[in-house]
Amino acid sequence: MNRLLVVVDMQRDFIDGSLGTRQAQEIVTNVEKKIEEYQAAGDDVIFTLDTHENNYMDTQEGKNLPVLHCVKGTAGWELADALKKIPGRRFEKNTFASTAVGEYAASGSYKSIELIGVCTDICVISNALLIKAFLPETPIFVDSACCAGVTPESHENALNSMKMCQVTIL
Repeated sequence: MNRLLVVVDMQRDFIDGSLGTRQAQEIVTNVEKKIEEYQAAGDDVIFTLDTHENNYMDTQEGKNLPVLHCVKGTAGWELADALKKIPGRRFEKNTFASTAVGEYAASGSYKSIELIGVCTDICVISNALLIKAFLPETPIFVDSACCAGVTPESHENALNSMKMCQVTIL
């Protein structure tokens, strides 16, 4: 049984684009090292891609977060330059969590699942709890040194919320 690493939304718009933060920029090297560790051990690595269309501002998310980002085919939609060429299945998602990722995780016999990426307080927590619902007996981990939130405070709040839901924070 292998482990699964889920790399959440490490896209340019969340790192140095329209929704980028200094904290997101600072974790890219940690994320790259974590992926290398998993690959060296022969474990599986997958990526989520926040994916929107040009009508984003007309969607419920766009009305609540009126910042155009991660429009499919744009530079901001792409993975960070350091991660682009890393092999691993990509899952496009048009909302915070991906049921396809949950189904994928449930279809494997993983001994554990770890999530890293951005934003801790939106998409990382959403995917961690969704995967936990699919696999309540599988240990779920989140590496806080490989995550960044919208703000440092919301990052910490999300980590604490995940702890309460039996996700182990590293």
